[in-house]
Amino acid sequence: MRHFVRDAGLSLFFLAIFLATVIGQAFAGLAQNNEELVRHGRPAEGFWQYVTSSDFVVDVAENWQSEFLQFFVFILATVWLVQRGSPESKKPGDEGRGSDEDQRVGGHALPESPRWAKVDGARRWLLENSMLIVMGAVFVLSWLAQSLAGTTVANEEAALHGEPPMTWVEYIATPEFWNRTLQNWQSEFLAVGCMVAFSIYLRQRGSAEAKPVGMPHHVAAEESQ
Repeated sequence: MRHFVRDAGLSLFFLAIFLATVIGQAFAGLAQNNEELVRHGRPAEGFWQYVTSSDFVVDVAENWQSEFLQFFVFILATVWLVQRGSPESKKPGDEGRGSDEDQRVGGHALPESPRWAKVDGARRWLLENSMLIVMGAVFVLSWLAQSLAGTTVANEEAALHGEPPMTWVEYIATPEFWNRTLQNWQSEFLAVGCMVAFSIYLRQRGSAEAKPVGMPHHVAAEESQ
């Protein structure tokens, strides 16, 4: 168990703080939601009622879809684009999908390579693109969940003001929906862009996301190997 915790420490750490923040968000959102309900003379909701409500779903899914869109775009962009000196990029000249020899697939696979890396056809294609497929699928499902839950929330608010309900198509065409969506997207793209650019000139000793402290600014970590 001690070896497992050490070997999976990074994943376990982020899983733990993810769960902690989701639980914290649930309690904070419940308190805020109940304040609004009391202010309008309506009964407060219980915890389970709130976390299964469209209000909670739309807030969670809104953040998830922007995060996974960020990773999807970043992974795809780094196949074809480079940034000299950034450890987040391949070195100039290595643009593209790489040769079978570079990727250790087919006849170039290692004995311990994944089984699907040693075969041709659909299975290898799925393995070769599995990260983009999963990131893209989570983004699309999160975006769909956000939009569907958002439609429900918007219609609940419309009912309070005696306004007619909207369809899902009508809701995703509203300025409110795209204002909230694009707010999240632009912040994620800014964060990734800053990480790529800052990592050229800034260092963090011991981090896998930074170059060695004494590495020249214009050299990426893999160019020194």
